[in-house]
Amino acid sequence: MRKILKLGLLAVVLMVMVVACCYAVVSINAVGKTFDRIEDMPNNNVGLLLGTSPITPQGEHNFYFDARIRAAAELYHKGRIRVIIASGGDYSSQKNGCNELVAMRDSLVARGVSEDAIVFDYEGVRTVNSIVKAHDVYGVEQLTLISQAYHNERAIWIAEHYGLNAVAYNATLPASIRKKVKNVGREFLARVKMMADLALAEKPQFSEDSIEIDLNKK
Repeated sequence: MRKILKLGLLAVVLMVMVVACCYAVVSINAVGKTFDRIEDMPNNNVGLLLGTSPITPQGEHNFYFDARIRAAAELYHKGRIRVIIASGGDYSSQKNGCNELVAMRDSLVARGVSEDAIVFDYEGVRTVNSIVKAHDVYGVEQLTLISQAYHNERAIWIAEHYGLNAVAYNATLPASIRKKVKNVGREFLARVKMMADLALAEKPQFSEDSIEIDLNKK
């Protein structure tokens, strides 16, 4: 029994170490590639707005959505990006769901972003899908990722894994400590899953026809 307990404890310690290491290496890799201030942002023609819904599954207002929209609009108006790929899905048939891309477009347009500058990616239902499609279908080699900092760090790892040169603009986090802890805590396991997926899963494939993004859009 004592031996079993020791083996169980060792397994738990190893699992904690794996989770911690995955989180740490992704964060370290992103140093100097994510930015909180618009003044520090390099220019890229294309920004990838990683999708989320304006309403949470519980029917509450999603402040993460607001922050990402503000960040994308700021990048656009400051000339740091010219095209915005809005990635996400259509969950309007689900309870408290909506068409994320329409919601993002309408919110961006309300903030003065030209509708012509917004490209819809309905197959971007996962971060890896959004990034691989930007590269393989849209032909993007350099891009600016737009999400919260913890998500951006993971997205940069994925982008570099698939050969993209990426930087990220960090949308603000909501003031709620509970929500911060919940989402950042979830990120620990998300990074472990990402590592496993990149090592074991097949590269995402897409059904939509390729469209050209005008990288010289004014």
